[in-house]
Amino acid sequence: MADFNQNLWAPWRMEYIGTLAEQTGNSGCFLCDYADHPDQDATNRVVWRGQTCLTVFNRFPYANGHLLVAPLAHQGDLGDLNDDTLNELIRQVRDAKTLLKETTGAHGFNVGMNFGRCAGAGLPDHLHVHIVPRWEGDTNFMPVLSNTRVIPQSMDALLRLMREATDALGLPALRA
Repeated sequence: MADFNQNLWAPWRMEYIGTLAEQTGNSGCFLCDYADHPDQDATNRVVWRGQTCLTVFNRFPYANGHLLVAPLAHQGDLGDLNDDTLNELIRQVRDAKTLLKETTGAHGFNVGMNFGRCAGAGLPDHLHVHIVPRWEGDTNFMPVLSNTRVIPQSMDALLRLMREATDALGLPALRA
């Protein structure tokens, strides 16, 4: 390839880098910051806030609709969760998957957790579940050639669809 084709301009990555730098400040945990500031749920794109857990849009998604479900308390291992928190965590995962299927038309989902930095946990001390919608054929040339993902819909547009669908699905009202 010619020299000018070897770089991909991705200025949105600076926001991610800046966020990582900010996390080394006060608490160092954006999930704890979200948990401590319910008045900022719309800004932080918190979808649901329960008694012990919250569901939030991932600001740096792997795919359109990528959500995180986490306990409100700063806990890093499943063994640290009491039964009420564990039950609410999995209920929010279930409801988020239902809502995303309805609003994105996803063909499948990756749902998972990473424990420890070596396992891919970007925030290893505050456990969270990733819910990533997937579509047949959603792997294209961008991630293969340039380690770049194409997100086809804004978080705000998806959030509008999610709001419309919650009543029809009998799910709790969204906070964001």
